[in-house]
Amino acid sequence: MSDKHQAYYVPAQSQWPLVAAFALFFIAVGAGLTVQSMHDGGLLGPWLLALGSIALLVVLAGWFTNVVQESLSGYYSAQITRSFRQGMSWFIFSEVMFFGAFFGALFYARMLSVPWLGGADNNAMTHEVLWPTFEAIWPLTTTPAGDTTQAMGWQGLPLKNTIILLLSSVTLHMAHVSLEQNKRMALVVWLELTIVLAGFFLFFQAEEYIHAYQDMGLTLQSGIYGNTFFLLTGFHGMHVFIGTIFLIVLLFRISKDHFTAKDHFGFQAGSWYWHFVDVVWLCLFVFVYVL
Repeated sequence: MSDKHQAYYVPAQSQWPLVAAFALFFIAVGAGLTVQSMHDGGLLGPWLLALGSIALLVVLAGWFTNVVQESLSGYYSAQITRSFRQGMSWFIFSEVMFFGAFFGALFYARMLSVPWLGGADNNAMTHEVLWPTFEAIWPLTTTPAGDTTQAMGWQGLPLKNTIILLLSSVTLHMAHVSLEQNKRMALVVWLELTIVLAGFFLFFQAEEYIHAYQDMGLTLQSGIYGNTFFLLTGFHGMHVFIGTIFLIVLLFRISKDHFTAKDHFGFQAGSWYWHFVDVVWLCLFVFVYVL
């Protein structure tokens, strides 16, 4: 076969797509039944959710292991590398749209719904009928049921976490530079610092949630403010956790000498993801905590 027909590598048949489909099915059904079990006490939902989650982790570990082995065996061409770059770019774009939907919901609630309920734009009748005691201020600390809560300020833990994530972007960039310069010891040190900072961020966010629930009365049931606060910060925290696992895997692969100064897209992909998570947090810090 001539070289021009070897630009694409066609992998062998794999069981991972089928197993992943079943795992995602169990996660979806299990999540729905878990929410229902909060009312009727059923146990099937949590078990299905746990089974699906474990199966998905097995799929990711097995599938990524196959990809790494194929890459180290020299099966991938420049075209495959471009495909990986395009795939990671589209994945991050999908994540931008994901968070964009939540920020859009926050914008709609704050800039449109709150003034509308407050009687702005000739909606005085709506104000009187739906919620006569409503005050058009943000954040909303009073729910329709009359319960009151406190808003999370930007000082303290949120500001501390912002500094931590900004520092983690710097340390990860230094790790990337060290990899490009083939400075292995500096690469390991900078990457380990990034992982430690990520751990501190997750620890402080858990501390912030405990403070919100126990001391401030701020929960998911705290009206639209509580919903948007926990959904945005919670999903971002989940992405930080996934990114931390990503960085730990990269550290393991570096210990196995999987990357070179010129061939290290796996590390680049991890860097792209982490910097994206940092940018999302900056937007979240401004629009959820400060404004």
